[in-house]
Amino acid sequence: MNPVIVIFGANGFLGRYLSRHFTRQGREVVCVGRNRKGWSGDGMFLEWDGKTAGPWELALEGAEAVINLAGRSVNCRYHETNRREILESRIDSTRAIGRAVAACKVPPKVWLNAGTATWYRHAEDKPQDEWSGEPGEGFSYEVARAWEEAFFGAPVPGDTRKVALRIGMVLANEEGTVFDVLTKLTALGLGGRMGGGTQRVSWIHMEDFLRAVEFVVNDPFLSGVVNVTAPEFPDNREWMEIFRNAVGMPIGLPASRWMLEIGARFMRTETELVLKSRWAAPLRLHDEGFRWRHARAADAVADLQGRRGLSGFFRPATARSAGAKVWLPATR
Repeated sequence: MNPVIVIFGANGFLGRYLSRHFTRQGREVVCVGRNRKGWSGDGMFLEWDGKTAGPWELALEGAEAVINLAGRSVNCRYHETNRREILESRIDSTRAIGRAVAACKVPPKVWLNAGTATWYRHAEDKPQDEWSGEPGEGFSYEVARAWEEAFFGAPVPGDTRKVALRIGMVLANEEGTVFDVLTKLTALGLGGRMGGGTQRVSWIHMEDFLRAVEFVVNDPFLSGVVNVTAPEFPDNREWMEIFRNAVGMPIGLPASRWMLEIGARFMRTETELVLKSRWAAPLRLHDEGFRWRHARAADAVADLQGRRGLSGFFRPATARSAGAKVWLPATR
């Protein structure tokens, strides 16, 4: 029997790509979500409400891996109702999975729980790694902290390895994602620095995100907290220049904080999502031997230009001509 991968929040942005990734490897994938909207169609789908027991619990028996990505989107205004839903959706789902794992006769080998790079303090002076990183403050940090406390506090059998993934900004060329929004803004000439422009960006190409998750699943000795980011951290000024170069737009109007606040209210989101500096260094992935295929932001953005949507992302790469390089002598 093929190894079973159970993915919670499988109909969300990251869940769709992970479901397709593991299915293409021949794994048995069980997708769990509140409804089928957004589901990629890969594997088997089971519904849950994100907090109570149900038939989905049976899928955890003897699973190779359980991956929890469930949680309300943070791309919204942080008023009281949304704050409560953001926090409760993460804690309730994590606790429900913990209870199900504890009740398994044959528990899963590993449980990966999504987290966020916003656990770390606002940093522009030095990278924040898993060993020496300093905790942040404010609503985003409180959510990240409570999320991890619920995860690590869940009493599960010792046979189940736990890994909390502190994930940076994941890039894929899909409607409504960060990549899509920044590309469209830049094409309109609005791709200048945002705010001061010195805030760092922790990001990762979707392909490397998928490979990193698989890497963690396959490493039987890796547990605890793992930063899932790329090893390069451009500041916002450099970040927007990369997008301008990618779409061929020579100008980019800057946006001050007050302009961003007006725009955020109009788009029903928070300026924190672009103004907070995130510098989460993937020290543990590096030290364990993981190697990135897209380590430079410019290369990652350029690669994604031709990989639109889920099907476009997983389409086999077409052969590219080596051009004049085939005629040039090899250099040392």
